[in-house]
Amino acid sequence: MLQIIAGILVGVGMMYILLDVFRIPYLKTSKAVKTVSKKQREKTSSVDVWLGGIANSLAKIIRINEYKRAELLNDLRTARIDITPEQYKSNAIVKAAVLGVFAIPMLFIFPLLSPVILITALVVYNSENKKAGKKIKEKRHIIEYELPRFVSTVEKTLKHSRDVLYMLESYIPNAGEEFSEELSITVADMRSSNYEAAITRLEGRIGSPMMSDVCRGLIGILRGDEMALYWSTLSLKFADVHRQHLKQRAQKIPKKVKRLSVVLLACFMLVYVVVIMYQIIDSLGMLFG
Repeated sequence: MLQIIAGILVGVGMMYILLDVFRIPYLKTSKAVKTVSKKQREKTSSVDVWLGGIANSLAKIIRINEYKRAELLNDLRTARIDITPEQYKSNAIVKAAVLGVFAIPMLFIFPLLSPVILITALVVYNSENKKAGKKIKEKRHIIEYELPRFVSTVEKTLKHSRDVLYMLESYIPNAGEEFSEELSITVADMRSSNYEAAITRLEGRIGSPMMSDVCRGLIGILRGDEMALYWSTLSLKFADVHRQHLKQRAQKIPKKVKRLSVVLLACFMLVYVVVIMYQIIDSLGMLFG
């Protein structure tokens, strides 16, 4: 027991020495910076802020291949994660390393638990590395769910106007948060540069086959092509996709209800079992008492 306490105290002391050597800021200082930053949209826990200070120091020595760095930077911008690729990688390494360090004392206290901690650290590293990809996928899914309504609106607007900028700008107030932000970026981009290039960049940011069809139609309108049939066909196609999404959601609901019903039934059975067991034990006590 004394060895464990001594080991913990030595570990804490070494941690403070290393924090001072690497000039890691105090937790209060880091939280103040995070609070002041206007770009920070989500609440950050104290642990994330503290680990972020260590990750920032590690990010200075991390080197990433130029191609992979450009690809990761694009993903981070799309996912609205306001950090550099080096910081993103170092965050994953630090979180996994902090968890993995606990495997060392476990070798002396409970050896069988040490491999479990190491595997958990690898899972954490993998999860942190895929965080941007998950956010992009979720954002893409939200936008794709809204595209059928947007296509239907463009189809109706096309009958009396071929102004693509007007179509996008007028739809922004009716769009969801994710799609509204992308349309706002595209509208600002169109006002300051080439229209086709701005729409092509919108297609690249979303990275969705459905958005590619929409952007192809918008570029066709800009070039003066007759696109009424294209948008009518696209509206029917997206309406079918939308119905399939709704059908998939409807199919998931009975499974959830069934799962909850099984849990509720198990709870009722447990109540009866406990009562019966209590009565049996009470009867045995009276019998042998």
